[in-house]
Amino acid sequence: MSTKTISVKLEAYERLRNARRRPTESFSDVILRAAWPEAPITGEELLEVYRTEGPFLSEAALDRIEEAKAAGLPPEDKWRTD
Repeated sequence: MSTKTISVKLEAYERLRNARRRPTESFSDVILRAAWPEAPITGEELLEVYRTEGPFLSEAALDRIEEAKAAGLPPEDKWRTD
Protein backbone atom coordinates (compact mmCIF):
# COMPACT_ATOMS: atom_id res chain seq x y z
CA MET A 1 0.00 0.00 0.00
CA SER A 2 1.40 3.38 -0.95
CA THR A 3 1.08 6.43 1.28
CA LYS A 4 1.12 10.18 0.85
CA THR A 5 2.12 12.69 3.50
CA ILE A 6 -0.20 15.69 3.85
CA SER A 7 -0.34 18.77 6.06
CA VAL A 8 -3.56 19.71 7.80
CA LYS A 9 -4.51 22.45 10.22
CA LEU A 10 -4.61 21.48 13.88
CA GLU A 11 -8.42 21.79 13.87
CA ALA A 12 -8.65 19.31 10.97
CA TYR A 13 -6.32 16.91 12.75
CA GLU A 14 -8.44 17.08 15.91
CA ARG A 15 -11.62 16.45 13.92
CA LEU A 16 -10.07 13.41 12.28
CA ARG A 17 -8.80 12.13 15.60
CA ASN A 18 -12.21 12.60 17.24
CA ALA A 19 -13.98 10.90 14.31
CA ARG A 20 -12.15 7.61 14.84
CA ARG A 21 -14.44 4.79 15.95
CA ARG A 22 -11.64 3.19 17.94
CA PRO A 23 -8.17 4.39 18.92
CA THR A 24 -6.48 2.09 16.41
CA GLU A 25 -8.56 3.24 13.41
CA SER A 26 -6.37 5.01 10.87
CA PHE A 27 -7.02 8.48 9.55
CA SER A 28 -7.24 6.91 6.09
CA ASP A 29 -10.16 4.78 7.29
CA VAL A 30 -11.86 7.84 8.77
CA ILE A 31 -11.46 9.77 5.50
CA LEU A 32 -12.69 6.84 3.40
CA ARG A 33 -15.78 6.62 5.63
CA ALA A 34 -16.57 10.29 5.08
CA ALA A 35 -19.60 11.21 3.00
CA TRP A 36 -18.71 13.63 0.22
CA PRO A 37 -21.49 15.42 -1.65
CA GLU A 38 -21.99 14.10 -5.17
CA ALA A 39 -22.56 17.49 -6.76
CA PRO A 40 -21.63 20.99 -5.65
CA ILE A 41 -24.34 23.45 -4.75
CA THR A 42 -25.68 25.43 -7.70
CA GLY A 43 -25.89 29.19 -7.81
CA GLU A 44 -29.67 28.98 -7.61
CA GLU A 45 -29.46 26.77 -4.51
CA LEU A 46 -26.91 29.09 -2.92
CA LEU A 47 -29.16 32.09 -3.57
CA GLU A 48 -32.11 30.29 -1.96
CA VAL A 49 -30.00 29.47 1.13
CA TYR A 50 -28.95 33.11 1.28
CA ARG A 51 -32.57 34.28 1.05
CA THR A 52 -33.83 31.88 3.72
CA GLU A 53 -30.89 31.75 6.13
CA GLY A 54 -29.04 34.96 5.46
CA PRO A 55 -25.35 35.38 4.71
CA PHE A 56 -23.12 32.76 6.25
CA LEU A 57 -19.68 33.45 4.81
CA SER A 58 -17.03 35.03 6.99
CA GLU A 59 -15.41 38.29 6.01
CA ALA A 60 -12.18 36.37 5.29
CA ALA A 61 -14.04 34.04 2.91
CA LEU A 62 -15.65 36.98 1.14
CA ASP A 63 -12.23 38.64 0.80
CA ARG A 64 -10.81 35.46 -0.80
CA ILE A 65 -13.74 35.36 -3.24
CA GLU A 66 -13.13 38.98 -4.22
CA GLU A 67 -9.41 38.29 -4.70
CA ALA A 68 -10.20 35.29 -6.93
CA LYS A 69 -12.65 37.34 -8.97
CA ALA A 70 -10.05 40.09 -9.41
CA ALA A 71 -7.46 37.56 -10.58
CA GLY A 72 -9.90 36.21 -13.16
CA LEU A 73 -8.76 32.61 -12.60
CA PRO A 74 -10.83 29.57 -11.58
CA PRO A 75 -10.25 28.37 -8.02
CA GLU A 76 -7.60 25.74 -7.39
CA ASP A 77 -8.95 22.17 -7.48
CA LYS A 78 -7.87 20.85 -4.08
CA TRP A 79 -8.79 17.28 -4.97
CA ARG A 80 -6.86 17.04 -8.24
CA THR A 81 -4.25 14.26 -8.08
CA ASP A 82 -2.21 14.74 -11.25
